[in-house]
Amino acid sequence: MSKLSSDIQQQIERGISILKQGGLIAFPTDTVYGLGAGLNFPIAIERIYAVKNRPRNLALPLLLADESQVSQFAEAVPAVARLLMRHFWPGALTLVLCRSSAVPDIITAGGTTVALRVPAHPVPVALVKGLEMPVVGTSANISGQSSPLTAPEVHSQLGDKIDFVIDGGRCAGGKESTVVDVTGETPVILREGALSVAQIERVCGKIKSREGE
Repeated sequence: MSKLSSDIQQQIERGISILKQGGLIAFPTDTVYGLGAGLNFPIAIERIYAVKNRPRNLALPLLLADESQVSQFAEAVPAVARLLMRHFWPGALTLVLCRSSAVPDIITAGGTTVALRVPAHPVPVALVKGLEMPVVGTSANISGQSSPLTAPEVHSQLGDKIDFVIDGGRCAGGKESTVVDVTGETPVILREGALSVAQIERVCGKIKSREGE
């Protein structure tokens, strides 16, 4: 991961302070700009749904600082999940696992799973470490609109609905993360994003699509 400039460090410190007060911030990642709140702040998480106009039946992912945090939030971590983590974390892969009791209902849409990712970008990792808890993080856009790649694009969609935007320049990735469900016998791809199906299959063998193909 690249070294952070003093300006970005100051922005991160402000972002952590806002998150600790139950605020809502946007920040750069390795894929697109993210919108995040601290895991233990349900009112801020509710704001994510409201600000994005996101349907409540859609769960929200957790951003982690590293793989060691997975066992706290996932009830079971199958071998295929560890294999994918080893190859693609930190990076643009979100894994869906069986949730543990540490995961609040508000981010799971009433389901039994949780989506976890370790970004390959120093800003979200620093936020998680500074906050000392995962960040509930999703793309910083209005649902149905394009995901922002720059801070001005975040402002144009979300404006003053959020508390702060960390401006880290343009996101290098440009696509959302790829989402893979590893709760069953065979991994299922729920969304193809920055990582292709072919890249995933080279690591773990044949996977299914959401439709079971």
